[in-house]
Amino acid sequence: QLVESGGGLVQAGGSLRLSCAASGRAFSSYAMGWVRQAPGKEREFVAAIRRSADYTYYATSVKGRFTISRDNTKNTVYLQMNTLKPEDTAVYYCAAGPYTTYDVPLWDYWGQGTQVTVSS
Repeated sequence: QLVESGGGLVQAGGSLRLSCAASGRAFSSYAMGWVRQAPGKEREFVAAIRRSADYTYYATSVKGRFTISRDNTKNTVYLQMNTLKPEDTAVYYCAAGPYTTYDVPLWDYWGQGTQVTVSS
């Protein structure tokens, strides 16, 4: 089970940190990712991190502004979002799978999502 938290309303230029807590003992066996869905749009890849956190991957639209990290001792993955823009407004989902991928449908497990709204 994946449970996201940390979403909310923020002004453009502000920051938020999302967290995703995973239940179970196999957290370190999974690659973790963040995917978002804006109103009227399909889900899009945001960021991903390998099991051992040795590599991270980002969508071009967030590279340099967002940072994904994980703490395998706490079964938690984070998404630090800085310099937020109105176009970052979306529901953000945590996802887990056997490997990192940009291909959204290939993630196996999903959280319920947390709303992020960036006002201009």
